Amino acid sequence: MLKKWRIFICFILIILVVPISHAERIRDLVTIQGVRENALVGYGIVVGLDGTGDQTSQTPFTIQSITNMLSQLGITVPSGSNMQLKNVAAVMVTAKLPSFARVGQQVDVVVSSLGNAKSLRGGTLIMTPLKGTDNQVYAIAQGNLFVGGMGASANGGSSVTINQMAGATIPSGATIERELATSLDKQNVIHLHLNQFDFTQALKISEAINKLQKNSATALDGMTIALKMPKESNDRVQFLSRIQNLNIASTPMSAKVVINTRTGVVVMNQKVKLDNCAVAHGNLSIIVNNKLTVSQPNTPLAGGETVVIPESQVSIEQQGGALHNVPSGADLNHVINSLNSLGANPTELMSILEALKTAGCLHATLETI
Repeated sequence: MLKKWRIFICFILIILVVPISHAERIRDLVTIQGVRENALVGYGIVVGLDGTGDQTSQTPFTIQSITNMLSQLGITVPSGSNMQLKNVAAVMVTAKLPSFARVGQQVDVVVSSLGNAKSLRGGTLIMTPLKGTDNQVYAIAQGNLFVGGMGASANGGSSVTINQMAGATIPSGATIERELATSLDKQNVIHLHLNQFDFTQALKISEAINKLQKNSATALDGMTIALKMPKESNDRVQFLSRIQNLNIASTPMSAKVVINTRTGVVVMNQKVKLDNCAVAHGNLSIIVNNKLTVSQPNTPLAGGETVVIPESQVSIEQQGGALHNVPSGADLNHVINSLNSLGANPTELMSILEALKTAGCLHATLETI
């Protein structure tokens, strides 16, 4: 009995010590060449707005669009008519044509104001053709707009706005009228493209596919895998379905620090390491104060004029920074604690990370976005 308990305890210790390898499905790691969405765009008119449409005196293309639409409906607008419409807005309509989409299927559309309309709430999009890059019409959009924002204003000029009111969506608002030709069912070899360049990952995926069907996959490089397809269409669908659901053990990631210079965001993954180093940082600030001084004549009858004289004061302040010891860190928590001990703000942290990389103390790749 004691021997069994010892074996059980050793088994538990092995589970706790051995790291658990995460697995991902191939469908989450690759895309199939030629199987993608295609962008559609169109120009349309939204009607039925409650006085929040384009100011037609400033957006002449809205009047032109209304005139053309009415002429197609058999209504002739006299030339020189000064139409002051407030319930109409010119918009751009965008959608995505899915792969293998068929005639009659519906897709969502996004409607965005093109002029100076205040809000699209309550509007209806008039029939709008959506074209692809080849200038062919692939879908027709029409329907009532859904606006996620709202706003209110008072006579005194005060206003409150929540979210965006110049943009809207129409769920299932476009009907596909033309199918996009695809040659996937005619190709003997198709290519799988990895979402991220990785030789190890490409090799693992090709090996897993070859276990499923021998000599069917070849890793061409760290981004592309050539896949031999069965001859029958039904076999192709089944083959791709089984491939997409194969689990692949995740590969070790590269140490990387991503810096967003616009927002001051710094993100680092768990592979980032630090060597022991010393860092000193200080703030340098330039302060410019503009002060207006009024100069008046000494006596009212002296004949002088009252003038305003601007006075500028410029000062430079620098806060000294002592050397701080940054201990080495082998995992992410130690790296975070070491950098937090410097007391630097995000802007200073960007410069510190760049200097640490140059000094060879930061073992990671710096990437700015």
